[in-house]
Amino acid sequence: MSSRSEHQTVTLSVLLRRELANEKIERPEILHGQANQSKKGEDFTLLKTECQRVVGDGVSTYSVFGLFDGHNGSAAAIYSKENLLNNVLGAIPSDLKRDEWVAALPRALVAGFVKTDKDFQERAQTSGTTVTFVIIEGWVVTVASVGDSICILEPAEGGIYYLSADHRLDTNEDERTRITASGGEVGRLNTGGGAEIGPLRCWPGGLCLSRSIGDKDVGEFIVPVPYVKQVKLSTAGGRLIISSDGVWDALTAETALECCHGMPAEASAEQIVKEAVLAKGLRDDTTCIVIDILPQEKPAAPLPPPKKQGKGVFKSMFRKKSSESSSSIDKEYMEPDIVEELYEEGSAMLSERLDTKYPLCNMFKLFMCAVCQVEMKPGEGISIHAGASNPGRVRPWDGPFLCLSCQEKKEAMEGRRPSGGIVQLLSPSSCSHV
Repeated sequence: MSSRSEHQTVTLSVLLRRELANEKIERPEILHGQANQSKKGEDFTLLKTECQRVVGDGVSTYSVFGLFDGHNGSAAAIYSKENLLNNVLGAIPSDLKRDEWVAALPRALVAGFVKTDKDFQERAQTSGTTVTFVIIEGWVVTVASVGDSICILEPAEGGIYYLSADHRLDTNEDERTRITASGGEVGRLNTGGGAEIGPLRCWPGGLCLSRSIGDKDVGEFIVPVPYVKQVKLSTAGGRLIISSDGVWDALTAETALECCHGMPAEASAEQIVKEAVLAKGLRDDTTCIVIDILPQEKPAAPLPPPKKQGKGVFKSMFRKKSSESSSSIDKEYMEPDIVEELYEEGSAMLSERLDTKYPLCNMFKLFMCAVCQVEMKPGEGISIHAGASNPGRVRPWDGPFLCLSCQEKKEAMEGRRPSGGIVQLLSPSSCSHV
């Protein structure tokens, strides 16, 4: 993950007030395209542009894009596609100004993801899904993700930013530590005689991912709490690529961007899927969404060709720099930091993601569950900090508050009470690709 000390974050309200100081706020043009080659029929997308909400006497617009890569069936992916956005919006007070609304998104996304997972599991279906969910408001891009459907950003100025996390246990040491600390086990599939094959999985259940929506049958170690990153682009814009693992198992981020350079969004998505299938064959559902965020006065022309900057230049500008990063090449690449980081958090602990350190006094209402938004009678709510081993200055009667049902889910996710789900061990033939 990124090192906060290496990138100075900028207060969102400051950035938006800079825009408001101008006579007119220039809003980008959003162009998008998608492509898919299906193997199992478990990938689904959500594409919504020009969504509107009332702000004072006017109307503000935003766009939403989502990729849902299902496993063990498509039910969780379909349910998330149909309900996640409403659950996120339901966690945001309706009377917020533009800067407040954008600042509220990271916490609302956490609440929306957890509510969607909780509601789906109550339907007693056992499928699961990855989710990469993108909300674009002006030049601010907010991405929430669980699973391994990665979102990358190429600003018009060049470079590559990773806006989502990879929750595969093979690659995420922090998630392996979290699961084992909560009482789960991480290991490869044992075929007998001590032989182990395949990727690392979480046991019980055998899922290769540490976070998803659904997956009732694998226990609560697999959590729906998303990694969230929020950035602000310059008015030169940039290109987003959201793809399922069918693309990223075959192509690097550099290859995906280079193979469609100069193409419009729709053709770019088709080209990326084509290149992925050519590289590895159609082994899995292979889906790609390309989103171009452009200044209004400029046509959907090709992005300027990237500068030739030597091997190793294309890497996340939010991740820790290596010991070699002091080279003149890296300095030229890293400075100035055009894309401004507003928010980043990946903790799986709800007490850290829904805390009270927030400028909106009405974000978490006293008698409303912070996750599912159900109204509670006085005295029914349970502080999200209740039972904390290291509460610090937070008192157990401080909010936000959870209803009993959401508190039980929180404790199960943290390994402090058994899950209510039925755990089924997977055979080699039933193990999902994720």
